[in-house]
Amino acid sequence: MSVPAKPASGPSAGKSLGTGRLELVQGDITQQDTEAIVNAANRHLAGGGGVDGAIHRAGGPAIMQELRATYPQGCPTGSAVVTGGGRLKAKYVLHAVGPVYRGVPEDAGLLADAYQACLALCTQLGIRSAAFPSISTGVYGYPVEGAAPIALRTVADYLRAHPDLALARFVLFDAKTLAVYQRALDALP
Repeated sequence: MSVPAKPASGPSAGKSLGTGRLELVQGDITQQDTEAIVNAANRHLAGGGGVDGAIHRAGGPAIMQELRATYPQGCPTGSAVVTGGGRLKAKYVLHAVGPVYRGVPEDAGLLADAYQACLALCTQLGIRSAAFPSISTGVYGYPVEGAAPIALRTVADYLRAHPDLALARFVLFDAKTLAVYQRALDALP
């Protein structure tokens, strides 16, 4: 699959890092034409609301069937697993489990680990483009202002070190979240 030059929806901002590109866009992650999209999943991989619910609704029952068959024990916080994309444009869904925000130092490490686990799956599977949500900032309560720098730094560092990943796109639900991510992106070295 070729890497699209422009995001599928909404205005975008971006930064070239190594041989790859990090983009920000406001839109619907289920409509992205990247090879993979990342799901902000719960540790039981049981579906839910927000990004998780939207992905399962758009992708259809095949995603949940694969999760139940392949990962009956769920997925630990800070980790990720992969399924096919069902009816989505994306070939793969990477189900990442971020932390429920508790305001303790471990939260940041677990959040970074969830993104890192997705990135490692991209390399393992030969995925060249992936779309990410803002993991843990919905019902898990992680403040966007704290999560955005962690997410962007983790992905930016990976792009710089791994030429196999050509595009990492953050697909953010609303203008407020996009603005926070834009400030964090502008602050990246």
